[in-house]
Amino acid sequence: MTMSNDFSNGFIEQRIIDAVRRLLVRQVNENLKQIEFALPLIELGNYEGADVVCPVVTLASNERTEKERIIRLDVYSLTIAFSLPPTPESELYCYIYSGAVSRAFYENPTLGGVADRAVITGKKYVPPKRLHNGEGWKIEFALRVTVEEMI
Repeated sequence: MTMSNDFSNGFIEQRIIDAVRRLLVRQVNENLKQIEFALPLIELGNYEGADVVCPVVTLASNERTEKERIIRLDVYSLTIAFSLPPTPESELYCYIYSGAVSRAFYENPTLGGVADRAVITGKKYVPPKRLHNGEGWKIEFALRVTVEEMI
């Protein structure tokens, strides 16, 4: 692998993360605004409070099958994690966020042209360990993103 290819891989990883963040802030928030409930909107940064939710987007791994190596596809696994504020509606909000995020990825599977395909491969709903301890529900999405390898 050449040095320039190493730089282009790092560049595409950052572009994927940025595209996922844009999708969350723009398209998922638009989906949430169409729902009859007043939900905290998605923001990026270190905000805290009941009026916003700040998901964490992380690149979990980079793995390829032999077939993907042959046809020159790069595969990335990403995780999106939401921690919801502790309210009586937190569990309901978890399911609403799940639907809004799923719809956004269904409507924009290429992340605005950055990837060939982005698919949600798993969802995990995590209840608080103890009730009334200041901890709310969490939802975690596992994504698989494929990108045609640059030569």
